[in-house]
Amino acid sequence: MINLLVLCTGNSARSILGEVLFNTLGEGRVRAFSAGSKPAGAINPGAVRLLRKQKVDISSLRSKSWDEFATPDAPKINIVITVCGSAAGETCPVFPGKSVRAHWGLADPAAVAGDTEKIDAAFACTWDQLKARVDAFLALPFETMSEAEFKSELDRIGEMEGAA
Repeated sequence: MINLLVLCTGNSARSILGEVLFNTLGEGRVRAFSAGSKPAGAINPGAVRLLRKQKVDISSLRSKSWDEFATPDAPKINIVITVCGSAAGETCPVFPGKSVRAHWGLADPAAVAGDTEKIDAAFACTWDQLKARVDAFLALPFETMSEAEFKSELDRIGEMEGAA
């Protein structure tokens, strides 16, 4: 099984959604975690509403620092995917250590202002864009690909609709 870390600065929205999608759709091929360089300390309320609507058990989810994955007893991370939107001027975390890395930048739904309906629409859009990427990832025969082929495919997936 491959261990995958989804990173974003605050670990309150996009990275949490990515963790859930990989673990839900991965069917035992991947084990996903999420973290942030400057964790918000709580899951964004918009993400909570979306996950509840998707009937996801959120009891084990939490906003956490990437430092948890740099300790000797942490799971060995094979793949690191950043999901912060570089076009929005965000600082994306860089995870230390050797792993395959890719950037799947998406606009931050937590930055959307407005009423609940507008915010929930932004989270739904991010969920759909992340799901398309996770589906594309899981369609790959990554267990048998060379690191160069795999990295190329991860980068291609990162350019899918909604790339920021």
